[in-house]
Amino acid sequence: MASRSPTPRPAQWRRAISSKEEPIRVLVADDQPHILEAVELLLAPRGIRADCVRSPQLLLEALGCGDYDVLLIDLNYTRDTTSGQEGLDLLARIQEFDPRLPVIVMTGWGNIDLAVESIKRGARDFIQKPWENERLLSLIRVHAELRQALRRARQLELENRLLRAEGTPEFVAAAPSMQPVLDLIAQVGPSDANVLITGEHGTGKEIVAKLLHAASPRSRMALVAVNAGGLPEGTFESEIFGHVKGAFTDARTDRIGRFELASGGTLFLDEIANVPIRQQAKLLRVLETGELERVGSSQTRRVDVRILSATNADLQEEAKAGNFREDLLFRINTVEIHLPALRDRREDIPLLAQHFLGRNRARYRKQIAGFSPAAMQQLMQYAWPGNVRELEHTVERAVLLCRGEEVEPANLAIASARSSALSFENMSIDEVEALLIRKVMRRCDGNITQAAESLGLSRAALYRRIEKYGL
Repeated sequence: MASRSPTPRPAQWRRAISSKEEPIRVLVADDQPHILEAVELLLAPRGIRADCVRSPQLLLEALGCGDYDVLLIDLNYTRDTTSGQEGLDLLARIQEFDPRLPVIVMTGWGNIDLAVESIKRGARDFIQKPWENERLLSLIRVHAELRQALRRARQLELENRLLRAEGTPEFVAAAPSMQPVLDLIAQVGPSDANVLITGEHGTGKEIVAKLLHAASPRSRMALVAVNAGGLPEGTFESEIFGHVKGAFTDARTDRIGRFELASGGTLFLDEIANVPIRQQAKLLRVLETGELERVGSSQTRRVDVRILSATNADLQEEAKAGNFREDLLFRINTVEIHLPALRDRREDIPLLAQHFLGRNRARYRKQIAGFSPAAMQQLMQYAWPGNVRELEHTVERAVLLCRGEEVEPANLAIASARSSALSFENMSIDEVEALLIRKVMRRCDGNITQAAESLGLSRAALYRRIEKYGL
């Protein structure tokens, strides 16, 4: 991943979001096994895949794990119940999950009023039990084809928006391990879903946040980024929610918080794992209600914000340890996008290195053709604990040091970085501190909590030093 280049690369995005002809997938929910079996027997010979569940809860769990073209749901799941309320409640939950997902309801007892009510609440169509096979097949095909057509149209619009967007970073990602990332960006970018972006330091989480914002209907509004982990606890509320004049000693004027600045657009909360536990409840309230009060004010303000969050921590483990609220985790990770480390996408190293070379070659006005075979071999063999960010800095330094037409191994200085043959006598205090933090982070496998404890720092202090030294 890299920052914006003047040369767009539409081919990469077309690989990511070009449509493929896939078989229709139907999710069926009914409490009667013979109904589910009958649907499967009807659809399978026609090449339509049917996944069957026996309760509303199992259907919602299946929705979170798979992508379906049509839902076929019963309206009653409890024995001797004919009110249809269970199905109507389930329909409401499905609408919350994805209002564009076609739902066909199955009704028994000739209850036309119930079928009409389900249509009013968002169902696309209904069919009575026992059904006519050809009618059911026709309904499924019509709604599935319409859904697939709309999906293709959204994907094409996403591609066009990404290629048109000013300031959109170039996305260098050709490795197979990056394909799921590209697919998820294409799928959830145009939505309002909150996204949690995970991955080690330097993998490009902020770049993904910019791409998601650029792909969304909010792209004309602001993307407001804040290092949530780097805010001191005492100023967190003021920075995030704003304050009014006189709220505290230094509050000489009113201040708009990041949520209000991002209203109508997107708020990117980087290093969210480091938000103090006491502040997480206040953050959760805004996410749940869309309402906030500036510090020192009783006036409630409404905000409309899409939340993108990023962390290198395992929030599931942090939640188990009591360091992160589980209900907040549920709010921020409607979808999770995990970025692999650079060592797990080595196919991208030559592309990224060449991209950084081109950018820095122009920046420093150097006539450099490329990398020597030996230099490229070093780039491919190095472990890159700092990921793409470390590669970017390495190439920039190499361009500055290079005196010939090709970057040579000596310009990269990777071997010396690995050998630890550094003289503390010739290093500044900042250089020594950066080296120590880097070593402790490697020893702790990037675990911020463990590294902070080993260094005798708070998590916030360690985050500030990581940002300061570009680690």
